[in-house]
Amino acid sequence: MDVTLRVDWILCDGYGLCGDLLPDLIDLDEWRYPILSPEPVERGRLSDAQRAIDCCPMKALKLESETVRRRPG
Repeated sequence: MDVTLRVDWILCDGYGLCGDLLPDLIDLDEWRYPILSPEPVERGRLSDAQRAIDCCPMKALKLESETVRRRPG
């Protein structure tokens, strides 16, 4: 099952810690807000992605499965 990193823009305050922890998957803009790839996270990188999620001070990151994104309604 494919999972993708997502950000809740209402919660995100642009600390940029996620990009510092996972620079190959998360770019930061000039204000340190994350720029996430729309590509699924590789299975071997899921624990790294989870670490970035766990360290987010605003809890604005999450992993979302393909089935959740395509669910109607």
